[in-house]
Amino acid sequence: MKVVSCVPAATDMINTLGLDQFISGVTFECPSSKPKVVRSVLEDNQLTSSEINETVSEYMKEQKSLYYIDQELLEQIEPDIMFTQHVCDVCQIGTSYVEKAIYKLSKQPKIVPLIPKNLNDIFDNVITVAKELGSEQKGIDAVKGYKDRLNRIQRKLMENNRRNSQVFFMEWINPIYNSGHWIPDLLHLAGGDDIFANNEGHSNPIKWEDLKQYDPEIIIISPCGYDRKKAVEEVKQLQQLDGWKQLRAVNNNNVYLVDPNLFTQPSIGVIDGVELLAALFHSDIISMPKHLTKKYIKI
Repeated sequence: MKVVSCVPAATDMINTLGLDQFISGVTFECPSSKPKVVRSVLEDNQLTSSEINETVSEYMKEQKSLYYIDQELLEQIEPDIMFTQHVCDVCQIGTSYVEKAIYKLSKQPKIVPLIPKNLNDIFDNVITVAKELGSEQKGIDAVKGYKDRLNRIQRKLMENNRRNSQVFFMEWINPIYNSGHWIPDLLHLAGGDDIFANNEGHSNPIKWEDLKQYDPEIIIISPCGYDRKKAVEEVKQLQQLDGWKQLRAVNNNNVYLVDPNLFTQPSIGVIDGVELLAALFHSDIISMPKHLTKKYIKI
């Protein structure tokens, strides 16, 4: 069986489940040595967050895709299965584009779209991926283990009668975006509430004045697709905003830049994301796992 993963989350699930022998092609974003079938016009760019936002807006206005498929490579691979998504055409290549790309292939692969809107959907996707690769039980066992980890956090918070922290999760820096889809679930499980979070929906621009008025206790910054060095540079824009230094989170040294792969990628890594957030929100009762100590920095 030959699989092409058009979604980094699917690649991560396959690798984590120990089924990577089936992968024959991935996206440019996947940390894999496998052939890169999915490419992007934003690949290897050095644009700022505002410039990326302008580029994305222009492409959406003209109804053009930010992503494309190496058609010749796809024909050479002749995949049996292709994992896709149609949650957000800005973040990843969409299912409809993939369907157009396979139209002329002599061998038609099975398209398996992953459509996560919340954490339970992510768990379902893990089982779906495992089942498609003939290892459903591996997926079921994995999900049970992830839920056990989350339950340990919940018990700790309940045992200490801990109230949820007032937080703001920032998915983009310029303009400032709130969090959406499954991220509100992660925040709540970690013991945090975000009044701007758009549960099961898309993230949206937030007015700076509204964020100042909310004045959260903790700010989490997680710009989708950015590495740490680039994100740190972008954060400097926030520090120049009128009223930034007066925010509670800033005054109390509770502003954190976190690895976006633990949050914006709807895969197994979100469990690490919850554990990281819980340790940041409630550090006096929940310890930071050692393997996550380099996944965040204090701003």
